[in-house]
Amino acid sequence: MTLISLPETKNYLRVDHCEDDKLILTLIDTAQRLVMDVGRMTEKQLAENEETSRQAMLYTVSYLYENRNTADYHALTLTLRALLFAQREGIV
Repeated sequence: MTLISLPETKNYLRVDHCEDDKLILTLIDTAQRLVMDVGRMTEKQLAENEETSRQAMLYTVSYLYENRNTADYHALTLTLRALLFAQREGIV
């Protein structure tokens, strides 16, 4: 199950070519795993918190795509923790 599609992600990234499709698909998978790990969520919980999860995944893909060579994974993780705080703490 993937919450975000390739066309939706390319639109979010403002990418209108196909050369990076394979990379973007890989980043979508990576983003989903990272959001689930940082948010301490199962796939079911990911779907239940769809809007927040989708935004966190789009942010993650965007960050990794734009910072391919200089990504600060610690900063990314801290941002995701902030975005997913409610899920992490069981508030939602």
